[in-house]
Amino acid sequence: MRRLLAAALASAFVIFTGSASAQEEYPNRPITILVPAAAGGPSDTVARLVAEAMRVDLGQQVLVENVGGAGGSLGAGRVASAEPDGYTLLLYHIGVSTFAALYPDLAYKPIEAFDSVGLVTEVPMTLVGKKDLPPQDVGSLLAYLKGEGAGATFGTAGVGAASDLCGKLLTEATGINLTVVPYKGTGPAMTDLVGGQIDLMCDQTTNTINQIKAGEIKSYAVTTKARIDALPDLPTLNESGVKDFEVTAWHAIWTPKGTPEAIRSKLSASLQKALATPKLIERFAALGTVPVAPELATPAALEERFHSEVERWGKLLSGK
Repeated sequence: MRRLLAAALASAFVIFTGSASAQEEYPNRPITILVPAAAGGPSDTVARLVAEAMRVDLGQQVLVENVGGAGGSLGAGRVASAEPDGYTLLLYHIGVSTFAALYPDLAYKPIEAFDSVGLVTEVPMTLVGKKDLPPQDVGSLLAYLKGEGAGATFGTAGVGAASDLCGKLLTEATGINLTVVPYKGTGPAMTDLVGGQIDLMCDQTTNTINQIKAGEIKSYAVTTKARIDALPDLPTLNESGVKDFEVTAWHAIWTPKGTPEAIRSKLSASLQKALATPKLIERFAALGTVPVAPELATPAALEERFHSEVERWGKLLSGK
């Protein structure tokens, strides 16, 4: 009996010390950040900038993999079912907080399926149109959409994506009618907007600012309460008559549920260092956004934001 007990204790010690050692050595192989949207879109852009900066700090490759579809819920599901060892991360935006309301039969519940690492950035959004769309400003655009332009095509990254949520808020606030055209990401949607295949989009500055400045699309307004430095001449929807309109696309990083706290703490510390690097700050600024403050790039800050946003969008999408 004593031998059996001694063997069991020895085995437990090996497992415990082995697990602790693995956490201390983390990471010892490449890490994958999964983005549940198409390459070239705003979340992909943010992920690749963050991945490069974290790679330098962690001393391992940080790869980005794109898995689009179903408003991001398919790719996020891949992370939910991954091993909770810190080698598969999810980077996505506000859309994660809509999954429970939009997909009640989803195989996982986001609040229960992920552990938080930290917030990354809060990106302004822009209402933009194809180059030859007749209206020249927001006022004439809304009048156009209530008249001859009713039912104009509106590109999104799928139900529940930030671009879709912006459209839902806009139609609710103005009474306009749009024909929603879902894509696997706003990267391909932007390609069609530039090509004139769709009429409108509401998307993050990370995906629109270059095309706006190049004159490839028309810009009508930003969705923040105040104008943004990157596009100072572009009015807000709020000042253009759509009162109290505000929506931004916050991005964050999660791990599968059950990831050891020590690993998440290390990832959070690396994220904070990444967000403080001059190169990343400069690249973010060029895209019309800024990194969050260090105290927001933490598991606790993301946990609080995530829960509040799930509640906010759950009420809107369910009509309660």
